[in-house]
Amino acid sequence: MERTFSGRVWVLGDDIDTDIIMPTEYLALKSIENMKPYAFSPLRTDLAGQIQPGDILVAGKNFGCGSSREQAPEVIKALGVSAIIAKSYARIFFRNSINNGLLLIENADLPDLVQEGDTVEVEVGKEVVYQGKSYPTAPLPQNLLDILEAGGLVKAMQKLNGIKQKGEADGRDTD
Repeated sequence: MERTFSGRVWVLGDDIDTDIIMPTEYLALKSIENMKPYAFSPLRTDLAGQIQPGDILVAGKNFGCGSSREQAPEVIKALGVSAIIAKSYARIFFRNSINNGLLLIENADLPDLVQEGDTVEVEVGKEVVYQGKSYPTAPLPQNLLDILEAGGLVKAMQKLNGIKQKGEADGRDTD
């Protein structure tokens, strides 16, 4: 995970629940990849197709409320969203997101100021810069940063326990 990055903003409102993020009727599809086109479809049918890798979602309060479906943060990450900035998050969505390697940032002021299509710069655990002004963010605890940097909880635990990930060289000589 990059510590400093910038991205184009997509603005969402308050109380975006997991049924909006990933509607129930698409949960039966075989994979997150198959579900991606339907993300946010109850809110805006074309949004998932417009989001590009590196984009940032900005929302109001209580983002991720509703059911605890893990597909909600998974599909957002699969869309290539680099971070979500919101006034507040539902607790279980927050932890599911971290466990899936999706960066969440809380800031009470920024969601009321940014416009869709604007660009913000994020310095993880420090600030978000918008139109030359700095908006401080709370630092994440090191254990959560470790999970994010590894790409999710499973990868972090594999790294912690010395388990090689698929495709990772094990350092052994094969001659």
